[in-house]
Amino acid sequence: MQIVTCIKQVPDTTQVKIDPVKGTLIREGVPSIINPFDAHALEEGLRLKDRYGFKVTAISMGPPSAEVTLRNAVAVGVDNVILLSDRAFGGADTLATSMVLATAIRKLNEEEEVALVLCGKQTIDGDTAQVGPGIATRLGFQQLTSVDRIEELDLKNKRITVRCKFEERYEILNSCFPAMIAVLREINRPRYPTVPMRLMAQDYKVTVWDNKIMQMNENEIGLKGSATAVRRIFSPDRAKGQILGGDEVQDPEDAARMLINKLVSKNLISLQ
Repeated sequence: MQIVTCIKQVPDTTQVKIDPVKGTLIREGVPSIINPFDAHALEEGLRLKDRYGFKVTAISMGPPSAEVTLRNAVAVGVDNVILLSDRAFGGADTLATSMVLATAIRKLNEEEEVALVLCGKQTIDGDTAQVGPGIATRLGFQQLTSVDRIEELDLKNKRITVRCKFEERYEILNSCFPAMIAVLREINRPRYPTVPMRLMAQDYKVTVWDNKIMQMNENEIGLKGSATAVRRIFSPDRAKGQILGGDEVQDPEDAARMLINKLVSKNLISLQ
């Protein structure tokens, strides 16, 4: 059995700027990184490989430059990597993206049974958290989201138990294979590649699947297959904070009184 991990190359959002006229991201000169949530999904796949002997395959949809991200996956121990790259895939929203990824996973399942699909909860350049569930829906897999711990895995009965983290509670869920698991950052700490593995990965030949191999209907992928489109990207307006008193206020009671008076003046609290 194998585990398929979906990873994405994204711009480093700490360095991304927005064109104020066009309302689009300025990507020129911005370094690309593996989506942080996906790095944790990749690590969890490798931990399951170490413990249970799964084969781990990493797939990514993107331009040829995404090969760098997949080579980084090879450097930490992934067995196989596949880049889904074709102009026909370009401009896809989450609907069309999950369609292409699900088709690739279905194709991999024909070669070797896919027990689990691991995804990051969301990407830092989209934040929709829709692709993982979209893959599960198209494949008919069980879907387990917001997972911060894999509690137990029963290979004999093909079942898995996970803990899901929500705002005010945890839930323990038990599911059968095949399943899609969308993980949180808390699930693990990604490993670093060794120097020999990094050197080996530099010369690794990444397998590329274009639409000649995938044979998908071009009306269902890319821009044509997208139900949504981004019209404008902008930074939300944030009100500037205010410092009350500054270093002149030394007494905590005076500071608290000053804060209370300010909140009362703005009708945010009432002393009655």
